[in-house]
Amino acid sequence: VKLILIIIAIIIILIFAIYTNHRINLKKEAEFLSPLGEIVQVDGNNMSVYTEGDSETTLVFMSGGGTCSPILDFKSLYSCLSDEYRIAVVEKFGYGFSDVVDKNRDIDSILEDTRAALTAAGLNAPYVLCPHSMSGLEALYWAQKYPDEISAIIGLDMAVPQYYESMKINMPLMRVASCAAGIGVTRLIPGISESDAITNGTLTNTEKEIYRAVFYSRTATVTMINECESVKTNAKKVQDMGAPQVPMLLFIS
Repeated sequence: VKLILIIIAIIIILIFAIYTNHRINLKKEAEFLSPLGEIVQVDGNNMSVYTEGDSETTLVFMSGGGTCSPILDFKSLYSCLSDEYRIAVVEKFGYGFSDVVDKNRDIDSILEDTRAALTAAGLNAPYVLCPHSMSGLEALYWAQKYPDEISAIIGLDMAVPQYYESMKINMPLMRVASCAAGIGVTRLIPGISESDAITNGTLTNTEKEIYRAVFYSRTATVTMINECESVKTNAKKVQDMGAPQVPMLLFIS
């Protein structure tokens, strides 16, 4: 019994030390967390929308599930396009500089949040959607539900509904990961914040520091977890509505 109590005490002390270190680092990183785009109000919460360029054609970049900093993640790509197109990156709730909210992430809620954010930022349809991974569901649903708002979809390795039919999602493990990220366990994993955008992209050194700061405050947020919990239901709803009748170009890695 004494040995068990000692082990429990050591674990508690270790968790406290990890959490304290995490909080100290979050305070240091706060200087890098000034929003890169515009903050708009959606459903009483803050959403981040980044725009660049002034063309009549708007490309809307939509991030994959769990991408901590969509604005910086896509930057190496859209910076090559903003001379000819207007760029818009909407950071969903729980991502980037948007609020973390514990709300339902059914496909209708996700889509209406995105549409409201773009409208609040002064952008008007029609849009060319550029979804990555999980956002492929939202893009397809958007074109199904509001066909007049979408002129085309350019899929950046985007997911389609059938992908989720056989996909196994371990929600208990994901919730443990979310808890671990909140405590600061992720800081113990070497190189975990070094995304492809940092290692292979065109970000400046300051932008890399911003990316890392966002990573540690937006890893496996409760909003992201709720999104994953709803993804199979969302995929089924999108699949039942059939393929939208808009031009599509899919890039698949």
